[in-house]
Amino acid sequence: MDKISIISKVGDLVGGVLRTADMPTRRPVLRDHFESSVDNVFIVGDLAGAPVIKLALEQGEALAQHLSGLLQVGGLAVDYDVVVAGAGAAGLAVALRLQEKGHRVLVVEKSELAATFRDFPEGKFIYAEPESRANVSALDFSEAPKEELIERWQRQVKAAGIPLHCGEALTGVTPGVPLIVKTVKAEYRARFLVLASGVRGNPRKLGLPGEDQPHVLHKLYNPGLYVGKRILVVGGGNSAAEAAIALSERNQVVLMHRGAALERLIGENRKRLAESKVEVRLNSELKSFDVDFDQIFVLIGADLPTSFLKSLGVRLENEWDWKRWLGLLVTFAIAYSIYGIKLGKGEEFWPYRGWGYEALSFFGRGWSFWYTVLYTAVVTVFGLQAMKRWGIDRKDKFQIYRFASLIGFQWIFFFLIPEFLFAWAVKYQWVGESLAKDPNFANNAWRSYGIVYAWPLFFYTFFSNPSDVWIVWGVILSFVLLPILVLFHGKRYCTWICGCGGLAETLGDRWRHLAPKGRTAISWERMNLIVLGAAVVVTVLMLGQDVVKAFREPAGTGIKYYRLVVDTWLVGILPVALYPFFGGKVWCRDWCPLAKMMEVWASFYTRMRWSRFAIVADDKCIACGECSRNCQVGIDVMSYALQQKELNNQNSSCIGCGICITVCPMTVLSFGRIEEPVKLIQIKT
Repeated sequence: MDKISIISKVGDLVGGVLRTADMPTRRPVLRDHFESSVDNVFIVGDLAGAPVIKLALEQGEALAQHLSGLLQVGGLAVDYDVVVAGAGAAGLAVALRLQEKGHRVLVVEKSELAATFRDFPEGKFIYAEPESRANVSALDFSEAPKEELIERWQRQVKAAGIPLHCGEALTGVTPGVPLIVKTVKAEYRARFLVLASGVRGNPRKLGLPGEDQPHVLHKLYNPGLYVGKRILVVGGGNSAAEAAIALSERNQVVLMHRGAALERLIGENRKRLAESKVEVRLNSELKSFDVDFDQIFVLIGADLPTSFLKSLGVRLENEWDWKRWLGLLVTFAIAYSIYGIKLGKGEEFWPYRGWGYEALSFFGRGWSFWYTVLYTAVVTVFGLQAMKRWGIDRKDKFQIYRFASLIGFQWIFFFLIPEFLFAWAVKYQWVGESLAKDPNFANNAWRSYGIVYAWPLFFYTFFSNPSDVWIVWGVILSFVLLPILVLFHGKRYCTWICGCGGLAETLGDRWRHLAPKGRTAISWERMNLIVLGAAVVVTVLMLGQDVVKAFREPAGTGIKYYRLVVDTWLVGILPVALYPFFGGKVWCRDWCPLAKMMEVWASFYTRMRWSRFAIVADDKCIACGECSRNCQVGIDVMSYALQQKELNNQNSSCIGCGICITVCPMTVLSFGRIEEPVKLIQIKT
């Protein structure tokens, strides 16, 4: 193999790893108040992850209120205060509210008002879901056939006097104050630009020769136009299924999907398809358009207008440009320094060897103490932010309690007890006179981390001459209490108690959507079996070295390398450095031996039908993908929800954080178990 081939293969491998965080459609990077990476350019609607119309309206309303506040301050010589690109739900919600508040607004639309609705089959009913959420915007919205809804919106926009330029596509923007907004027909000076163009207007194609032939279409407007035809529909999603069902009433229809199952269908479409006359061909892939069909519909979704967004200067999530590589280098340097110095005086990593630990020691306290202070401060600050994001703002008590628990355990068990309360307990003999006067107990405050950290996460519970108290408690915690906790709560220890998980869930929360996804990423989770095996081997060697002399040398070597590789690199340097690039759960998911041990228990409990932990779904999933996007351990939660398949620790590495339940706009998901129907046994008489 030549050098070019080797470099190419390495490049493909690295590229594949970097792309593991991507969802099927990547989103633009958004700052506060939906502002993109380009100053004064905002994004709402489909592009900003609003999966249903009501949520798009909420985004539009929130942005309109924010922009109105900014427009009250100062003034510029502009043609319009705000130019809105896109006359869909989100764009019209922004425009109507700003117009109502007296601001000058222009709406430009490359096709027609509510173009997404117009692409739906004739007579399609638009539902106002979720029913539990009110429409807070100025745009009239209640469930109705698409034609009625479009007419209502047209009347409302006209009555409001909003300038609406249909057939005028946005082509570019020149950053500055004011912005220069360019369309196919004109240029406008504006304070702000709102992108609300969605993604459906850019249908995905197969890329096969002949795809531009007249009988090959990428949208279905009116099923009634086709009678007595032999029609092929390519796709495995809801749009393809709905089109096939509608066409099958008066045509012979084949639905072709390359997968082994139609996993993306919502419950209603799954049922309707089963009852229809559609012939479904799974594990089939179209290789050529030269096939025996009168009409072919390629309905395989839509692509993000990546080139267009980049031409505007808008950054997308998970773009590995030089700035991102530089960011990785910086985060690695920070993590390397923090954990490389923490090893102890004289053991620091290069270039800190011999001076780093002392340089970061202040007021008679070593760097290990200040590291704990820093760790606790970070968990607290970012934990409160995450609590606000998921709990307070969404009125979700489960998330409020969860983040309060993580912060509380960090303060009490991972800071106050080992650094202060243990010493006071010894000094004032709160632990009893015998223990207080036992130097083997009194002089080892660091062992108090074992109160909550179970073996093998806290690796030193059972060796290095521990007090009997720690041995007894370690056995009870690791092999009695934790298995009971897992029985009822799965792996929630990781998201309610653990300090490692605490940092991942707080500092790492803002990057949770970048968790590696897909089968390859799931296969990486086997690595923690290796770490668990190493922990078992080293523990056995350490415990047996006083009895078996041959164990002494390998035990010393094992503990040395375990401390270096696992406790420093895999717990600290690598996962923390990778937080902004692969989410917060790299250690917990791929390397933590305790997480794997709990998963083994949970899987056994589930297999035996003893487990009380699972996530279940009803039949209302709309395939928005929010649950999968926000899963910190990269589970494709949506596929479970669509199939109404129980998600548990036998079929996933779920840690029970509940964020998938929190973000679901349709309240599809919940904690619980699928009750198996009672089997009736016929008794012969």
